[in-house]
Amino acid sequence: MSMNAKIAIGGVAVGLILLIWLPWWVAFLIVVGVPVAAYLTLDPAQRRRLRRVTRKELGR
Repeated sequence: MSMNAKIAIGGVAVGLILLIWLPWWVAFLIVVGVPVAAYLTLDPAQRRRLRRVTRKELGR
């Protein structure tokens, strides 16, 4: 199993646990907010590199 698949499965598991434990809107804010916060912490050069790699992989 690839690393991305493991991360995706872990994210789904955490999301389901949060939905059971917290109100749905709080769980949604956490699930959406963590990746957004991580992206915003990157410097502009890292953001450009991330966008370039993502586009390149989509063109396969």
